[in-house]
Amino acid sequence: MFTHVPQPLVYAESLLAHFSSLSLSPDGASLLADFARAGAELSGCELTQVYLLDVTRTHLGMSVECLNGILQPRDPANLPANYNGEQLLQFALCQNRVVSLCELSGSLHDTTFLPTQPRPWQSLLCVPLVNRSKAVEGLLLCASRQHIDLQGFADSLGRLGSFVLGQLHLLQRLRKPVGETQLVRSVPNVSGYGLIGKSKAMRDTYSLISKVLHSPYTVLLRGETGTGKEVVARAIHDGGPRRAQAFIVQNCAAFPESLLESELFGYRKGAFTGADRDRSGLFDAANGGTLLLDEIGDMPLPLQAKLLRVLQEGEIRPLGSNVTHKIDVRIIAATHRDLQLLVSEGKFREDLYYRLSQFPIELPALRHRAGDILDLARYFADQACSFLQREELLWSDAALDHLSAYAFPGNVRELKGLVERAVLLCEGGELLVEHFSLRLTAARDDTRLNLRQQLDQVERGLLLDCLRKNDGNQTVAARELGLPRRTLLYRLGRLNINRSNRDV
Repeated sequence: MFTHVPQPLVYAESLLAHFSSLSLSPDGASLLADFARAGAELSGCELTQVYLLDVTRTHLGMSVECLNGILQPRDPANLPANYNGEQLLQFALCQNRVVSLCELSGSLHDTTFLPTQPRPWQSLLCVPLVNRSKAVEGLLLCASRQHIDLQGFADSLGRLGSFVLGQLHLLQRLRKPVGETQLVRSVPNVSGYGLIGKSKAMRDTYSLISKVLHSPYTVLLRGETGTGKEVVARAIHDGGPRRAQAFIVQNCAAFPESLLESELFGYRKGAFTGADRDRSGLFDAANGGTLLLDEIGDMPLPLQAKLLRVLQEGEIRPLGSNVTHKIDVRIIAATHRDLQLLVSEGKFREDLYYRLSQFPIELPALRHRAGDILDLARYFADQACSFLQREELLWSDAALDHLSAYAFPGNVRELKGLVERAVLLCEGGELLVEHFSLRLTAARDDTRLNLRQQLDQVERGLLLDCLRKNDGNQTVAARELGLPRRTLLYRLGRLNINRSNRDV
């Protein structure tokens, strides 16, 4: 056994830095996640866990778990309802006593709350989290696979934890979540990656994210417009080893070919008219970090060949230069288009497609995320109220039912816009049905329609969704629907669908 003793001055500076950074955390979820990371860094432990009591002070729940510097996904289905049966945790909680064990593997203590690892856990520190009223509200647990005397960290981690509780209460008073007044509930329904949603489709997505975080593979994010591809890309970056470096986003559809090339690769002075100085590109800016190439399906073919070389050789050559240089950038690509179809049409390089799709992740449409709509709606409403500096709003049951019954062709982006508009329209303290303007609602609720008319509405909705998904391309839409193009045109005419009303 040995005692892990950092240099006092260095440790004090690090502790003060964590106090300062924690004071800037924007919400409860970020605050607790940052606290877990701080505990790991200060103690030198591979594992930290944060437990908080519920409003009744009878159930102890795990809020955050950080393993090897990475937040672990929180799947409520695989977590105990409470940790009241864990004697070590209950002793520290009920007795308000620090627990420090240096020979954990040889003890008789039950440690089923620790994740199973190839190497056994050897050292453990459990610090009660005490509020300003001297009441215990939770625990910080640190564990290491090494034999370390962690007792010396208890005082500083306890003071940091008390500060975190104060910040958490302050954030609660500022936000006042409806029906969620306890610390445990101040963390929204998020995974360990900061993504909201507990549906099976999202749990599957979290599982895929966890498998690719620490690999060098290129990730291809696929999904309809508005499904949150950039949010997932940032989650992959923030959860991986490059999180301390830059995360840069470039929309490949936003620039013509010549400008996009100079934006990505940079240029040398004199490369073209107006190039009066050397300029680094986004590959250089993202060196050591992550570059998200959004709407990769819209990248011009000549530029695709240059991107392929970057992926294969890890080097770039700026415009106007004869010299290449190495870069270390993780590429994440995103698209709402069918790249395989573009390959078959000769609009996308086949070799680049296979290089990009090393690890594809299909993001689910909101209509396939059962139960997530209301969680997201409440979250966006809270954000809007906080931004507008107004009291948080109640939700009428009718408004919630109204949202649940809608298909959201624009996915999460459409939901966010609808909720923000509703918050602006709401002059009282409760969000009502009339604050939301959902397309096709009136037609759906018209029970006077006969069967033929109702079937036409269903067909119309399917056609509109397919056209929006494919940017109005009728040929691609017909192929996806399994219809001859002439048949599709006939159905569009019969249902009075034209460019002015299909919103693509």
